[in-house]
Amino acid sequence: MEMSETAFMKREATLLNLLCVIAALGFVALAVVNALLSASFLTTDNLFVTMVCMLMALMFIVNPLLYLKDEGRLPIPFQKHKALKGATVDAAGRALPTPSAPLLDAKGRAVPPDVKSMMANMKQKQP
Repeated sequence: MEMSETAFMKREATLLNLLCVIAALGFVALAVVNALLSASFLTTDNLFVTMVCMLMALMFIVNPLLYLKDEGRLPIPFQKHKALKGATVDAAGRALPTPSAPLLDAKGRAVPPDVKSMMANMKQKQP
């Protein structure tokens, strides 16, 4: 059941992002039509309508772009490659090995240092 719910949510997010992209393209098309069909483009009214259309297009396209960035499908130019999550990075941008993975509780939060030391003592082999 959980896999089908995850797949449903992924399809739902894809559909909503597709609708946002279509709406953004519609507003850009409306701005282009406004620019092409107006007799004098540089009037206050035409510039206002164009800027409102472009702002609405920007508002609709931001969500799909952030979704693609979070999924790792959108390469961002001029950005250094990220190291693995939780890894330290040296001056050259290379990932340094971490001594151990962070210890997390059931909710995904990092545990306090005293609990971490107790867990390390429990893991030591008894002679």
